[in-house]
Amino acid sequence: MHCWNSKIETLDRGGIERMQLSSLKGLVSRLYECSPLYHARMREAGVMPADIASLEDVVRLPAMTKEDLRDNYPDQLFTAPPKDILRYHVSSGTTGKPTVVGYTRKDIENWSESLARSFASFGLGDRDVIQVSNGYGLFSGGLGMHYGAEKLGAAVVPASTGGTKKQIELIKDLRVTSIACTPSYLVHMNETAEDLGVDLGSDTMLNSAILGAEPWSENMRRHIEGRMGIRAQNCYGASELSGPLFTECDQQDGIHIWGDLCLVEVVDPETGEHVGEGERGELVFTMLQREALPMIRYRIGDLSEIEWERCACGRTHPRLQRVTGRVDDMIIIRGINVFPSQVEHVLGSIDEVTQQYLITVESQGVLDRMTVQVELDAVAFTDDILALRGITAKVSKALQELLNVRVEVQLMEPGSLPRFEGKAKRVIDKRVVM
Repeated sequence: MHCWNSKIETLDRGGIERMQLSSLKGLVSRLYECSPLYHARMREAGVMPADIASLEDVVRLPAMTKEDLRDNYPDQLFTAPPKDILRYHVSSGTTGKPTVVGYTRKDIENWSESLARSFASFGLGDRDVIQVSNGYGLFSGGLGMHYGAEKLGAAVVPASTGGTKKQIELIKDLRVTSIACTPSYLVHMNETAEDLGVDLGSDTMLNSAILGAEPWSENMRRHIEGRMGIRAQNCYGASELSGPLFTECDQQDGIHIWGDLCLVEVVDPETGEHVGEGERGELVFTMLQREALPMIRYRIGDLSEIEWERCACGRTHPRLQRVTGRVDDMIIIRGINVFPSQVEHVLGSIDEVTQQYLITVESQGVLDRMTVQVELDAVAFTDDILALRGITAKVSKALQELLNVRVEVQLMEPGSLPRFEGKAKRVIDKRVVM
């Protein structure tokens, strides 16, 4: 087993939790003293810093949400003085006022350290060339991956998004071994490469991809690995937490969450109470060493579960299982909760279609209608009406069995649905809100 920091990465659970408690106590005391918002909330909750005597006491602390960042725009939640802020990142603000995240030098160092550990855990090192095809700029994805790769000692190709043909040329000419991007963009890039007569798996040195920023399924992993012949590694993070932070190791059995940097809980989305270990719920993060913008019990809205069992790779930190959706991305159709990731899972099990899809939800009288447009696989593309009807029925039946809601399926020609260089937009909700 190759570790970036073996002393930390293989520390036993008791040692990890002692580090977490020590950091949590210091963090709570600092916020109580330096954050007027959190000071007031702790007073309202009847909890003082001295009351945090064990990790179990974390549940007594008030939770934070994205609305807190928006309501205190741009920097009213910062606890570091302006002279110590080294960088800002800003969210897109597509669902409300943008959120601003600041970083001190230590924040950036910890961010880079987290990713260097993660990259090393699945075999990357100082001989690799990593092409970062995440967005650079105000979005935290590109620069996060960039600094983590440089911390590792790897060479970095800061390609950002767009210019897909140029990206393919860079992969070939600069002997790129790993690429960081969204899974949907990698699929689009591979389709473009095939159109150019380039096999990314055999005509280049590319052997792994670091994929995240949007939900994706095990079926998509199998599609990417089978089609391209490379390893597809899942990663996790959010702009509020410092962008991309954690990845899978070479076992591909959960994302290692470094316990010295982060305390993660899983709660029932409705009650906020802890669920059992290994049970699925909403993720809640406390960033234990953040200086500029500390986050305590941040309810991120992602749904997943945590496993503490020692990984086969030898690392001991808790592992985050694949995120299956978001509390706020959930579509409610006639009282049924539907997540886009469920649709992707179904499509990945049907050979005649691809995982390029678009969900449209519309009002139909007093009811809702859900339509899924899905592209035919090139091999299955035909003008045989009976064959197409059979595929449509097959997809519709599989979706209805999993989702427990009627779905109208429309088959589309290969390559006809929009492609995305960043996060894929999979849902269009046209329902009229009365």
